[in-house]
Amino acid sequence: MTEQLIEQLGLLGVFLAGATPFLEALIVVPVAIVLGLDPVITTVVAVAGNAVTIGLFALSSRTIMGWIQARRHRRGLSRYSSSMQRGMDIFEKYGVWSMAVLGPLVIGTQLGAAIAVSLGVPTARATVIVIAATALWAILAAIVTLVIIGGVG
Repeated sequence: MTEQLIEQLGLLGVFLAGATPFLEALIVVPVAIVLGLDPVITTVVAVAGNAVTIGLFALSSRTIMGWIQARRHRRGLSRYSSSMQRGMDIFEKYGVWSMAVLGPLVIGTQLGAAIAVSLGVPTARATVIVIAATALWAILAAIVTLVIIGGVG
């Protein structure tokens, strides 16, 4: 009973960490696996948490991008941060799939979804593509973690 409660609380933590912007499922999954949580359930829960905020960022991309730009303007900074500009450059050069695949490594999945929508990708399409790429990264992270810790023979 106590072990089950601890695992459920751990999975709740995985979900919340996955949902935290810039704390990607790619990071959360290996940590949770090393701490002893089930790799499959951990991966699904982390991606689900990440998916919630990816969808929220995509749905509210205009508001988020406007807020970021206004905040940077008030601080006397350029319109876009270097990471945001890098994300926009990737999108412009290679398209939405590259943004989705490189997003977790370069700018974060949530910001990647917001940038894609603000640059004209339909919200649902951007959300699905970024979540799919996030799931692939999380699965890869789980497999690599299991290989490293000896959980896969």
